[in-house]
Amino acid sequence: MTVRRNVTPWASAALVLTALLTTSCTSEEADAGRSVAKSPPATPHGYVEGAKEAAEQQSRLLLNDPTSGNTRVLDLVTGKVHTTAQVKDAVRLGTDGRFGYLHAADGTHVLDSGAWMVDHGDHVHYYSAATRDLGELPAGSQSQIRSDVAVIAVTDENGRTVLYDRSKLEKGRIAAPRALRGTYTGAVVPYEEHLLAFANMGGTTELVVLDRKGERVASPDVTCEAPQGDAVTRRGVILGCADGALLMRAQDGAFAVEKIPYGKHVPGDERATAFRHRPGSDTLTALAGDDAVWVLDVAERTWKRVDTGPVVAVNTAGEGSPLLVLETEGALHGYDIATGKQTARTKPLLTAGKRDDLDGNDPVIEVDRSRAYVNDPEGKRVFEIDYNDGLRIARSFDLDVKPVLMVEAGR
Repeated sequence: MTVRRNVTPWASAALVLTALLTTSCTSEEADAGRSVAKSPPATPHGYVEGAKEAAEQQSRLLLNDPTSGNTRVLDLVTGKVHTTAQVKDAVRLGTDGRFGYLHAADGTHVLDSGAWMVDHGDHVHYYSAATRDLGELPAGSQSQIRSDVAVIAVTDENGRTVLYDRSKLEKGRIAAPRALRGTYTGAVVPYEEHLLAFANMGGTTELVVLDRKGERVASPDVTCEAPQGDAVTRRGVILGCADGALLMRAQDGAFAVEKIPYGKHVPGDERATAFRHRPGSDTLTALAGDDAVWVLDVAERTWKRVDTGPVVAVNTAGEGSPLLVLETEGALHGYDIATGKQTARTKPLLTAGKRDDLDGNDPVIEVDRSRAYVNDPEGKRVFEIDYNDGLRIARSFDLDVKPVLMVEAGR
């Protein structure tokens, strides 16, 4: 693999994060007005066996070519590429921030990226470890997988859902799952020690809240026509519906739900059905048909449609960052979300830019706090974009495989 650099790509935040970790993770106690010195704990705060803790994000890209089955993990810190087990005929690649899920007709292969973060609210721990192939889940290509820190929910095409213990997966083992009773429409989403699901109630699809045993504990009395698309944000869970979205959030030990309607009729082929965003951001994006994109501001509870022209992929880091749109001529475009005006454009990046050129496995835009990544399958490379510097190409990675499927882990 060859790495081409324009400038030094990673401005380390080590000093800032080290100070944050030092001040936030220090334990103090007082006794009768005096500070009592404590001996260092046997296990340091944040210690994870077999992993190294770092002061900055340890991002890695998971890459797969469905035709050959070749799978790679690209370490974005070191630039090194790790080879993993072949997984042929994968139709989708998803991630929960650490584990990659390669969906194929005969099962879903689980790959431990070896990079993850733990958010403690007032500080964050970043970890890296060896990449591991963990084996197969008996879940076909149409299955939907969602997870949190405790469980992994796998829902098949018939709506049957099983839960896996995520802690076992972290130790390198796929334990026997536990099945939920009943069937559900769309993905079952773990959230705040509960599960959010859509149940068919007499011909209508109703949102329900389940405990981790699958027992219904709440019904917010809200329906959702044709549910499709979901995203977990810091403000709650967004669930896509035919007329807009629902925002479900935990509040004072209970659950509250709000509707965020489009505000006008949106044809079925132009509604948001799959959300893309930077993990931790409250600004979501989605395709709005072939020639436009949606931006959902969860904080403001508003939708905005941006007319872009023929589009392949969309994403944004949110919080004042540009809207990133990969268009069919192969160039990455930046738009101002507030005005909808184009602000920057790269040269054509892709050898094949049209959405139908790659049999439905379109290129994607992965976004973290400082960079965006665009995969060029036919060119066997990945571009790293500094979206805060006029879409400057910071690095490009030449690979020995076609990166048809790509996700970023470690965020």
